[in-house]
Amino acid sequence: MMRRSRGLSISLKFTLGYFLFLAFGGALLLVVIWLFLLRYVPDGNLGLISGHIPNRSDLWRAFSPHAARALIFLLLIALIGGWLIARTMLAPLKRITAVTDAVAKGDLSRRINLPGRSNELSKLADAFDGMLDQLQAHVDEQRRFAANASHELRTPLAITQTLLSVAQQQSEPPSRELLEKLGVLNTRAIDLTESLLLLARADARAFEREELDLSLLAEEATETMLPLIEERNISLDFDSQPAPTYGNFALLLQLVSTLLHNAIVHNGGPDPHIWIRTSINGDSVTLCVENTGAPVPAGTLRTLLEPFQRGAARRHDTERAGVGLGLAIAQSITRAHAGKLELTARDTGGLRATVTLPRGARTA
Repeated sequence: MMRRSRGLSISLKFTLGYFLFLAFGGALLLVVIWLFLLRYVPDGNLGLISGHIPNRSDLWRAFSPHAARALIFLLLIALIGGWLIARTMLAPLKRITAVTDAVAKGDLSRRINLPGRSNELSKLADAFDGMLDQLQAHVDEQRRFAANASHELRTPLAITQTLLSVAQQQSEPPSRELLEKLGVLNTRAIDLTESLLLLARADARAFEREELDLSLLAEEATETMLPLIEERNISLDFDSQPAPTYGNFALLLQLVSTLLHNAIVHNGGPDPHIWIRTSINGDSVTLCVENTGAPVPAGTLRTLLEPFQRGAARRHDTERAGVGLGLAIAQSITRAHAGKLELTARDTGGLRATVTLPRGARTA
């Protein structure tokens, strides 16, 4: 934090400024009276035989004391009024500062909640509260992510340690079944680690970008997974329209592959089907991956994009089991490319994933 030398408070500066402004106005008024009124009144004896007509000196002697007292009174009013106005106008800043200090010390639950009608300070306070809401949500998400990542990593490692301990106690060489279990657990730990690295890379946005066509990426991902699609007897409907965008080839290919793989392994019903569409919509391009399957509850739909969240079907199906990072990675990749990923449940069952990215423009 920048170290600053102590200076005058804003309230004092406002009061002094108000005082000096009013003092300047009073002095300017006296100058105007002198230049445009008294200077035209003759001075000295006006030469009248009888009676007395006030000359310039007489008028000035009569006017100046009253003008001085009025000016002093106005300056006192300016000091008191300026101080009160400054304190009233700047009171919300003290509230904002207090909340800011509390947040800086780690209390993210504090909010300004500034009452009153809309003005510049209330807009600042509302914007600050909105930023704190997003920050707290992000911190809570990171804490959940760290806890879940630790749990997911600890589980295969703990099982591996148990199997190795049992094997060490046996006099016979490790069985093939034990080696296969260790291989599966090791593969799961590796997949999880690689997914975490990919997620961190997408969140950090540390990657190169180039001109790409989202439809070509969809075709490549489909060709790669075509054997799995045919193995599960899933019908495929591919509508490939040019969809130029700007991004990282490997990450966007991972995005498309993740959505397609999710549509394959969570497909079902008497007539399993997948629809893949790419298109241009104004200044954006769209990729839509849709699949048949079991109905997706609204509560589950809201959590599928969070790390380590799995649908109910995954929890009891070892064939489908993953590390729970697929859609979270897809979400991070989409955000890193200034896009948006939306998941909606189909009325007849299954899921629709829609990715919207900027059209052929470099993303920040």
